[in-house]
Amino acid sequence: MQILIIAAIICLTLSFFVNRQKTVAGIKRGTIMFLKLLPALLFVLFLVSIFIYLVPEKVIVEYLGARSGALGIVTAALIGSVSLIPGFVAFPLAGIMVSQGVSYTVVAVFITSLMMVGALTLPLEIKYFGKKAAIMRNILSFFGAIVIGLLIGMFY
Repeated sequence: MQILIIAAIICLTLSFFVNRQKTVAGIKRGTIMFLKLLPALLFVLFLVSIFIYLVPEKVIVEYLGARSGALGIVTAALIGSVSLIPGFVAFPLAGIMVSQGVSYTVVAVFITSLMMVGALTLPLEIKYFGKKAAIMRNILSFFGAIVIGLLIGMFY
């Protein structure tokens, strides 16, 4: 992360020396875009915080670990689709799930649908991408998560 920050600072400095006006205009435009997006981001962060508080990771592990086969895959895809768990929590959770005996297929489907499908964030997606694009992206991501999980299950 530090490398990316340093690279961004270097690029911003170079841009500033090459064309001061465009750099300042770009920073202003980016700040305005960020401030417009901030309320939606804070709302999603609020929902994630509530979800993490209400549904501890042990519950998710126990529920998915009890399922196997096609039922486990579909259950994992559905739970992952409606979950709002950030990556820094999801990936350690995947390790815990595997160590507690949940199959790689179920874990892969859960994590992939968790990252790719956003049932709870769908209204936000519709606002920015349009209804048709948001729904299509979520449907394709849902089925894609199942395919990815099945492929991972074939190799592990």
